[in-house]
Amino acid sequence: MTFTYHRTVRFQDTDAAGVVYFANILAICHEAYEESIASVGINLKEFFTHPPIAFPIIHANVDFFRPISCGDKLVVSLIPYKQGVDKFEIAYEILVDLFVVAKAQTRHVCIDTSTRNKREFPDEISEWLETNRKDREEALRRKSREVM
Repeated sequence: MTFTYHRTVRFQDTDAAGVVYFANILAICHEAYEESIASVGINLKEFFTHPPIAFPIIHANVDFFRPISCGDKLVVSLIPYKQGVDKFEIAYEILVDLFVVAKAQTRHVCIDTSTRNKREFPDEISEWLETNRKDREEALRRKSREVM
């Protein structure tokens, strides 16, 4: 099932124009990513504190469709999917009042932290990705029907 994260936009998330600062939407997406991996039993402290492997972001992008303001109640849906034995991508959809206000994407690579070389996913990440594989396939089918 698609993972959903709820978040209220805070004043600190906004810029002088009163809308979410562009980089902060990626921070909010990363919060959703953290909650998603925690929801399958991955210990966040162990995952992020001096781990033997890491998953740095190698690419990120965001498209904004409507302004996002302080007080808005966000629903962030994410679907991670595997791109090989050492890369995965996460597609995010951010909604306010059932309207898609932004879409984002992050691409991660799995590395050994001591050598900085790429390596295959550990079992816990493979399981997290597999749990979400069917959701990704369904989303792609829906998208292909929308294009027709």
